[in-house]
Amino acid sequence: MATPGDAERLRRLQLVTDAALSHLDLDELLAELLTRIRDTLETDTVAILLRDELRHELVARAAVGIEEEVEQGVRIPIGGGFAGKIAAERHPIVLDDVDHANVLNPLLREKGIKSLAGVPLVFANEVLGVLHVGSLTPRKFTREEVDLLEIVADRVALAIEHARLFDTERRSRARLERVQSVMDAALAKLGFEDLVGELLVRIRDILDVDTAAILMLDESTDELVARAAVGLEEEVEAGVRIPVGGGFAGRIAAERRAIVLDDVDHANVLNPILHEKGIKSLLGVPLMVADTILGVLHVGTLEPRFFTADDQELLELVASRTAIAIERARVHDEIVRLDQVKVNFVAIASHELRTPATSIYGIAATIKQGGDALSEAERAELDAALFDQAERLRSLIEQLLDLSRLDAKAIMIEPQPLALHAVLEEIVAGAAPEAEVRIDIPDELEVNADRVALERIFGNLVANAATYGAPPVVVRVEPLDTYFRVSVQDEGEGVPDELVPLLFERFERGDAGEGTGLGLSIAQAYARAHGGDLVYDASRGGARFELILPRG
Repeated sequence: MATPGDAERLRRLQLVTDAALSHLDLDELLAELLTRIRDTLETDTVAILLRDELRHELVARAAVGIEEEVEQGVRIPIGGGFAGKIAAERHPIVLDDVDHANVLNPLLREKGIKSLAGVPLVFANEVLGVLHVGSLTPRKFTREEVDLLEIVADRVALAIEHARLFDTERRSRARLERVQSVMDAALAKLGFEDLVGELLVRIRDILDVDTAAILMLDESTDELVARAAVGLEEEVEAGVRIPVGGGFAGRIAAERRAIVLDDVDHANVLNPILHEKGIKSLLGVPLMVADTILGVLHVGTLEPRFFTADDQELLELVASRTAIAIERARVHDEIVRLDQVKVNFVAIASHELRTPATSIYGIAATIKQGGDALSEAERAELDAALFDQAERLRSLIEQLLDLSRLDAKAIMIEPQPLALHAVLEEIVAGAAPEAEVRIDIPDELEVNADRVALERIFGNLVANAATYGAPPVVVRVEPLDTYFRVSVQDEGEGVPDELVPLLFERFERGDAGEGTGLGLSIAQAYARAHGGDLVYDASRGGARFELILPRG
């Protein structure tokens, strides 16, 4: 039964909590509460640990008599030690003898605390944290004192939730205003490069971090590519690529969720630049539009930092707006690019068509005007030249139509099971019947591919190797988990370094080229329409092209 002294203490605590509820700032509230609780319960220490939702831990948030607990940022896993067990089991625990009890926080012993009593802070069936009091002399906390502490904890939990709601509303309003100002400024930038550069500077300022970076998904290789960064510019300069599912950023993209790394030094990160720059903590979120992953946005600090649930929520909010802005910028850039391609295409195509057309007209005019005056040998020579120029014109028109349909996405790719070795034998026989070509591919290997696309791609590659390279020409396949790499390699001198960046540009023939300059551009367009890619590997001898082809 409660004594008159207990009743008096309860009355005093009632006054304390009623007064505390008037404090809307959480820090002011806790400071007021702890001092009054210590005085009322006649203890030497009082501490409140609040739950960190991201890490399933308790974090020392306020203390009297054991202030070091807060200064050192003490963290206790829920379920571990004295406070962690209270939070996990949701009931009071009393330690009469701290020296011989299981406590994880070394400060409790360092401060000489002999006895402890703690209770959970619960609101609406949710554990907010733990309240504990301690004595520097051995003390047996009575049942009545524990009951009293539980009553206090109920009032404290209510006050904390009240203050948190106010704080959340206030911060949310300020956060939205800051995010809106960022997006208003950023959305004025229509180009991708200008947009992301502006965004990252503002994101870094909003979250008070040292670095911010955006990696965009390269669907052809299923990798994330560093596209923009502040404080971490080397990541872009080095062209960092991270496989989806691997390391920090790769996991974010694969799992489509936020990930926090409190300690980068002891975490699985694939990008060595993060370690080289001395980044200690990271927070990353996916960039998504609807259900489509565009990439990853991550921020970091050069000092250890525990990113909070609020930090995560803010970055997710920024990322959702950023993803929309990026998609808008990409569409704008693509429209600008297509307009330029169209202008260039018409100009160059007109020039390319004019050459054979002029030749055909000239030969036809010569035949018509020369008539019977032409010798049989002259007539035969003109007929041969006329046929060659007509064939060149036909091939050029076919290729231009191919490109037009590919640009308009009007070509339907219809994959079907194909015996790759047999198909390539037929393609080689048609494209380069006299060439020395070795097909180093198992007879039984099947791929799911479009026959026309393979003809366009390998017909061009084999013909080029036979024309500009040196024998033997070897076609090999490297089957990997989700895709095939089929290479075509010759033993010639390879592509000149200055021409490599222009290999897949339209109408680019190089100094010695004789074709239309459209073959490789068409081959790459077919590869990409197929969900793969066509790339040039300059690291090997000779000229080596690789077709990346999805298995499915």
